Amino acid sequence: MRFGSINGLRWKQIKLVVLAFFMMFLLWKWEKGTYFNTEILQPDSLVLTQQAKSKFVDQHTSSEEDFPSADPLPQSVLKIEKQVTTAPPPLSMIGYSVDVADDNEVLPSEKKECNYMNGKWVSDNRRPLYSGFGCKQWLSESWSCRLTQRTDFEYEKFRWQPEACEMPEFEASQFLRRMQDKTIAYVGDSLGRQMFQSMMCMVTVGKHRPDVEDVGREYGFVLAPGAKRPDGWAYRFPSTNTTILYHWSSTLCDLEPLNPSDPATSYAMHLDRPPAFLKNNLHRFHVIVLNTGHHWNRGKLRANKWEMYLDGAPNKNRNIAVIWKAKNFTIHSVVKWLDAQLSHHPQLKVFYRSISPRHFFNGEWNTGGSCDNTNPLAKGSGIHQNHSDDADAESAVKGTRIKLLDITALSRLRDEGHISRYSIKATPGVQDCLHWCLPGVPDTWNEILAAQL
Repeated sequence: MRFGSINGLRWKQIKLVVLAFFMMFLLWKWEKGTYFNTEILQPDSLVLTQQAKSKFVDQHTSSEEDFPSADPLPQSVLKIEKQVTTAPPPLSMIGYSVDVADDNEVLPSEKKECNYMNGKWVSDNRRPLYSGFGCKQWLSESWSCRLTQRTDFEYEKFRWQPEACEMPEFEASQFLRRMQDKTIAYVGDSLGRQMFQSMMCMVTVGKHRPDVEDVGREYGFVLAPGAKRPDGWAYRFPSTNTTILYHWSSTLCDLEPLNPSDPATSYAMHLDRPPAFLKNNLHRFHVIVLNTGHHWNRGKLRANKWEMYLDGAPNKNRNIAVIWKAKNFTIHSVVKWLDAQLSHHPQLKVFYRSISPRHFFNGEWNTGGSCDNTNPLAKGSGIHQNHSDDADAESAVKGTRIKLLDITALSRLRDEGHISRYSIKATPGVQDCLHWCLPGVPDTWNEILAAQL
């Protein structure tokens, strides 16, 4: 009996020792993971009730500093990683993914689709991808912060590293070869135009390219009488027959003049019709990137003389007449229409880009709001969450073949990357905390796009 008791005691001791080693192993693995030293960050308060009374109407009549009302983003809680690291360089080719927590290779048969929404910003001294000085052929002066009095450019030195997978390095000539005989169309507001100009700078590496053809007339991009700029731009690279274009459609609604013979006419803003440009040219596109959001406010509608229409008649649905509901209805409508078209256009890939965050602190654009921070990643460097910050966009693409290009949360960490007080066309006391310096954050949006093509 005594011998059995001793053996039982030793067996219990052995089990305790094994359990202790196992707990130490778990703690060690936890400390190696990426979710340490975290804090909970509540996004800035966002409201829809105070609409901007802006003299900046739209791309036809305004300067490029077009600051609408507050973002219609959800009040979500983000998990933010505070550590800033210098990560290894990204892969030049897409291969198998890597589990960053365990450092264990995932075989191709086990590969899961990369979640580009979650990840962290890492320092990369090889950035930017092009020169703000050199990309004058494609880049608006107002968005090239290297041409302003700004003296800090640390915001150019970061790239996005997705969680649990590597994003391939963007290489201009390789990208053009992959896009041979294809057309990429950006359709949206001025943030969409920033993404378009960013892509033009990326594929030319910011160099002057006299061989690139202006093919805007093929798409109806001509300067209308009295307009400051056309409805879009289109350029073709002859070596690969790749076309990259942008069309201005700030609400993604079809706009129809109510009295075409009257220069001061109002416009029917068809909430249930996609832009005529999309319908007329869909067969020519291989990649479409859509966005809207910042022009949905009463001030814009009044200034542009846009009147909401539904089913071909003035909208009588009081529920949809609420601005944010009208926006959501339109997004769902255009996404649903495009999803239905994909069966007829098997070559087409469509992305809806989530809303780009604004960073006005202590006021709005016209009440002293500012974004003076020049310290990169002051609120943390990483994102880990289960849903998009742009719940409306996430809801619209759910159950469709339209992909969400989710850039909202990762861009929210980069408030130092806005044009701020340094715009060439700045008005005293007015800062641009909506648009981004280029090179800058929109380059990352394009890298995430290119990784999925």
